Amino acid sequence: MRADAQRWFATRTHRAADWPYPRVAALKEAAALKGSATVSVVLPALNEEPTVGAIVAGVRSLGALVDEVVVVDSGCTDRTAEVAAAAGARVVHRDDVLPELGPSRPGKGEVLWKALQVTSGDLVVYLDADLTGFRPSFVTGLLGPLLADPEVLLVKGFYDRPLGGEPGSGGRVTELLARPLLNLYFPELAGVVQPLAGEYAARRSLLETLPFAPGYGVEAGLLVDTVTRHGLGALAQTDLGERRHAHQDTAALGRMAAAILHTIARRTGDPGPATLTQFARNGGAVTPADYPVPADERPPIASLAQYQLTMSLRENRYQAIDRKIVL
Repeated sequence: MRADAQRWFATRTHRAADWPYPRVAALKEAAALKGSATVSVVLPALNEEPTVGAIVAGVRSLGALVDEVVVVDSGCTDRTAEVAAAAGARVVHRDDVLPELGPSRPGKGEVLWKALQVTSGDLVVYLDADLTGFRPSFVTGLLGPLLADPEVLLVKGFYDRPLGGEPGSGGRVTELLARPLLNLYFPELAGVVQPLAGEYAARRSLLETLPFAPGYGVEAGLLVDTVTRHGLGALAQTDLGERRHAHQDTAALGRMAAAILHTIARRTGDPGPATLTQFARNGGAVTPADYPVPADERPPIASLAQYQLTMSLRENRYQAIDRKIVL
């Protein structure tokens, strides 16, 4: 590991236990005096009926530490939306956000990007909606470094990911693709334990200035762009313990890997082909199938007139409320 990556790992790696609720709540209260401490928790969700309710309830158990919990429906065909709403989340369908831009694009990156339009927090926490055994320390552990250090812009979570009962055997795309690629092209990121983690928190002021890659490339893109633009000092990571969730089959992981590969390749100036060919055996024959690799990234949302107007209206509303309080 390069010296800069070693220094970063030693000074910017935290544990969730370092950030107990009372400490994080006090930091938020202090930050509120400066006007920059509201928190939005966002769950992108596609057919997560069995798990989403417990996560929302766990987040809401943090009380005033979290100002809003928003579940963005990515085209669910089950009761995810109803379960999330019953647990106390505000549910927004992706197709209802910025409809003037045309049909929603498939994949996670689209949902995370659109979430910025329908939330207002100064700090945004993203949580995957398929977690089992969710703990509120996931939120406090990610918020703590942001609230304690104004230099930190993005906090990545990391954790053990059991697969088939074996500790640490999950994260196959990370170990087989993302880590080797990042070590090769962005060696300063070698100290990031889980670059593809779906649990992370960031300042809105950062997220609104970054492009969002399509599909599963979004986490890699945000990570690389943050450090490329702002340096390693803008990044921190927190050990969240253990993360349990459903695992995908090898073919699905291959398509995920292709999206991540193309996202990183675009940031090295080499976009490469936009199709992945996979093979399946049907009876006695092996047949190829081509899958398009999404390449169109959403622009920084702050560049949209619609977003600028929404933020301006919210700011005017907050100022009006402040004036009433003063009076």
